[in-house]
Amino acid sequence: MTLHWQHLSRALLASAFTAIASFPLWSLPAGAQVQGSCLASPGEIAEKESLRQAALSGDSQAQDRYQAFLEREATRLQECRSSTWPQNQALWLRLYPCDAQPGALEALMDKIVNKGYNQVYVEVFYDGRVLLPQAENPTAWPSVLRIPGYETVDLLAEAIAKGRDRGLEVYAWLFTMNFGYTYAQLPDRQAALARNGEGETTLTVNQDAGLHDVGASHANHVFVDPYSPIARRDYATMVDELLKRQPDGMLFDYVRYLRGVGTASVVTKPFDLWIYSEASQQTLFQRGLNEKGRDLIRRYVTQGYITAEDIEAVDNLYPDEAQALWQGRTVSSSKSLGTPSERLPEMQWQLWYLSVAHAVQGIIDFLTLAYDRVQEQNIPGGAVFFPGGNRPVGEGGFDSRLQPWDRFPSSMQWHPMAYANCGKTACIMEQIERVLQMAPEGTQVIPALAGDWNQEVTNRPSLEDQMYALRRYSSRINSVSHFAYSWQEPDSDRERKFCELN
Repeated sequence: MTLHWQHLSRALLASAFTAIASFPLWSLPAGAQVQGSCLASPGEIAEKESLRQAALSGDSQAQDRYQAFLEREATRLQECRSSTWPQNQALWLRLYPCDAQPGALEALMDKIVNKGYNQVYVEVFYDGRVLLPQAENPTAWPSVLRIPGYETVDLLAEAIAKGRDRGLEVYAWLFTMNFGYTYAQLPDRQAALARNGEGETTLTVNQDAGLHDVGASHANHVFVDPYSPIARRDYATMVDELLKRQPDGMLFDYVRYLRGVGTASVVTKPFDLWIYSEASQQTLFQRGLNEKGRDLIRRYVTQGYITAEDIEAVDNLYPDEAQALWQGRTVSSSKSLGTPSERLPEMQWQLWYLSVAHAVQGIIDFLTLAYDRVQEQNIPGGAVFFPGGNRPVGEGGFDSRLQPWDRFPSSMQWHPMAYANCGKTACIMEQIERVLQMAPEGTQVIPALAGDWNQEVTNRPSLEDQMYALRRYSSRINSVSHFAYSWQEPDSDRERKFCELN
């Protein structure tokens, strides 16, 4: 028997995994270019930097000229991108405390505009830290900037304002179910952490850094139970605070569970699932529609299986109920029940499907909680995901991330991280093809490509090569992002990360 999502639970998972289909080569729109698209000229870059330096020194006339230059450049960038494929080209960016230095954010945003980008995705919640000023941080996480004298500095608000001055749209990019090490150290938040059937959290279970997101820090991966009311409240509070800064959009990353190591990278039994926190278990038990159903769910989750003796015992405990019922289970009223041994194999599979579906539904519900808040602000919301994170594996297994991106709202932007690494563009394009094949009509798919211009990075083709290959999908893809500023400007990123803020 091959597992597919629609087998899990009709009520919870409606769509199936489908095979990757080939796509036609769509025509390239007029004005489409790759490297060279909307770049500032060397003369413009030099003039702008000279004006920035003069303005920073306090020259009021230079400040006026610098501002006028930025306005002209914003117009140039807008006109260029509107007539050039892709019309939106974004860069992923992490800010550091040293970006609070006078002129630092201006220099950073200037560099991004020089490269022809008209959008920037600023990381606002990562590794258990949030990009809110210390003096205005009611969340459960410490601020990124925690240096005496800078308590009121709002890096996010300043980045948004300075980006817009230059014609950039500034999105807030944040982790979702990965709450970070600092959260796991809070004594009153232990019930919110995800736990597997061995009682482990994602902090105590073995992790492999190589299995995580490109460029991510791996020491702070602590995932929460998406059913936890504590985790939901904490996350909603943070999202609301970030939205007060009025970003141009919000992107949710880590909308999934942890990927395990080796054989643990595939879930094949209930104990592998992160559904053993109190809130998740109670919600799962409530998916039983009668006493027989709830009792069998409880036995299955507790033991990791059921036996014919369990079925017989439940039959005897609740003789007035014909069959065990739970969400998504359909039974025939005319069909003979059969003996407990005859019923066991099918019920065992159905309980497995229910358990996986329950884990998956938690992810969807948690994302929806945050996305609803973004929609209230009438700005775009998006989900960042791995194209392979929703695959079935072998006979009865699933990728342990259980990332049901094909169930994400089609009204969201879909940001597939096309980070395949085979030394060529073919495997990268295969990932994007799979997403396009499974995306409902009208879904805005915005691929994230990893790399740098003019050179290969970690065996990945240059961005020129990747963008050239991506052009075949230009009739369906008109926005692209590049991971990351730190890859394109490693020296600048390193200096910003390790400098000392005075």
